[in-house]
Amino acid sequence: MNTYIWIACILMALVSYCIRVLPLTIFRKEIKNEFIKSFLYYVPYVTLAVMTFPAIIHTTSSVWSGLFAFLVGIVLAWKGVSMFQTSIICCLVVYLVQLFL
Repeated sequence: MNTYIWIACILMALVSYCIRVLPLTIFRKEIKNEFIKSFLYYVPYVTLAVMTFPAIIHTTSSVWSGLFAFLVGIVLAWKGVSMFQTSIICCLVVYLVQLFL
């Protein structure tokens, strides 16, 4: 059992290393294709959204409170409210929705 853990750790390290090193060795010139540049520009934002959205919905005891707070957070961010105020208001929204559900 212990050897399987070491093998898994080594494989994960190799995969992480290859993901970071291969782009540096393959792409030596500047990327000029606008589609690829825009795709690479948005990859970090999409990755963050994909990791964050399920946590927002499923962290609360009710899916509805998480979803409602998520929608309120989107509206507040769209209006330009600061991130700190948005997070406090979303926490209050979760609390109030769970209080009434």
